[in-house]
Amino acid sequence: MISLIVAHTRNRVIGKDGAMPWHLPNDLKHVKEITTGQTIVMGRKTFASIGKPLPNRRNVVLTRSKDFSAEGAEVVHTKEDVLALGDVIIFGGAELYRQFLDVVDRMYITEIDMETQGDTFFPEWDREAFELVWRREGVVDEKNPVPHTFLLYERIRS
Repeated sequence: MISLIVAHTRNRVIGKDGAMPWHLPNDLKHVKEITTGQTIVMGRKTFASIGKPLPNRRNVVLTRSKDFSAEGAEVVHTKEDVLALGDVIIFGGAELYRQFLDVVDRMYITEIDMETQGDTFFPEWDREAFELVWRREGVVDEKNPVPHTFLLYERIRS
């Protein structure tokens, strides 16, 4: 199964200047719950922005650069290499989301209820091809001041 996980604003911003333009510990906890023990696949820029492999996960970096290495992570070079890994969670960034949107079975989306400036966006996707399986409102508090919603979509198979 190919899944993806993403947090984006109402205007689909996922990043600005190599970072997420919000801080929501609730979302970080959500991501950890979903991805722990799983294979996560990210692009080189996403790996660099995190700075290290995420613990308790198989970290895979997809890059066209043949001489790239990432301590603590596996490196692959093609979409086919990723598909051969079996069950994976596409972890970002924007280029990987674009590459895998046509084959993804499941999408874990955190919608951040704000609009902000950004330079990296989640791509448009065909909402008719997916069904909403669950929706949960995130708790808004001092540490998580922005309203947010956790959503799970699954591709409709005919």
